[in-house]
Amino acid sequence: MEPYAFFKGQYMPLKDAKIGILTQALHYGTACFGGIRANWDAEKEQFCLFRLKDHYRRQLDACKILNIELPYDEHDLADFTVETLKRTGFRENLYCRPLAYKSSEAIGVKLHDLEDDFFVIVTPLPPYLGTGGIKCCTSSWRRVSDNQISPRGKITGIYVNSALAKTDANRTGFDEAIMLNEKGHVSEGTGENIFVVIKGQLITPPSYDSILLGITRDTVMQLAKNELGLHTVERSIDRSELYVADEAFFTGTATNVAPIVSVDLRTIGNGETGPITARLQELYSEVSLGKNPKYSEWYTIFKYD
Repeated sequence: MEPYAFFKGQYMPLKDAKIGILTQALHYGTACFGGIRANWDAEKEQFCLFRLKDHYRRQLDACKILNIELPYDEHDLADFTVETLKRTGFRENLYCRPLAYKSSEAIGVKLHDLEDDFFVIVTPLPPYLGTGGIKCCTSSWRRVSDNQISPRGKITGIYVNSALAKTDANRTGFDEAIMLNEKGHVSEGTGENIFVVIKGQLITPPSYDSILLGITRDTVMQLAKNELGLHTVERSIDRSELYVADEAFFTGTATNVAPIVSVDLRTIGNGETGPITARLQELYSEVSLGKNPKYSEWYTIFKYD
């Protein structure tokens, strides 16, 4: 068993997949990536790749922003991912990391007249934010806006913004940073969307507050509506609203649904996972393992022969 990649049109062990040091995307951040869960169900001995084609539709939209033209659609990319998974031999939760990039080995800041390519890696991944409650700070680094680098796609260059905030947070004793946009409204974590619960109302920042339109975010909004009867309000959130929220949590492919227990040294609620967060954690865990037939259109199931 070992991590595998689909690279340069071939399947190979990850250790054999290499790019040249002049690759344009390496120098200028001209690439876009995705993150897809392949959750292992030990009882049924099968993987559930969760919302696989939705992830690829979003990535192909990001390719349009970067003038990346691939000879594949979401169905092709999904097939490459499943075949790569098959070759790993793992029987545990896996993470699929696709990347579309400017592959020309050329120096020069531009998006045009360059070659494009795609690869996907399948590998184990430990919990991104751990398993306990998350202690956060609000970052002094502002989230970039759509007229700087579009946050609508996971464009690699934009993540320098997140890395600056993440490192500052970790070095000062926090688990994660919460980023504000240029207007001072809550945007998201360094790699996660954020929700708050205030007086029983589920609230999350809207698209125009410089957020990534997360697949997990959308999943949680649908589960809240369908299973809990909670309509999510998409509106701007002020920093101080974080302090008085009854509950708060992050969502993301790597984090799932992760409770926030404090912000800027102020305890959220009673400092433990709140009841709405806990219920959404349960629902998301069930649905992401492919165990709820109501959401079968989200599942790509794979079993070894």
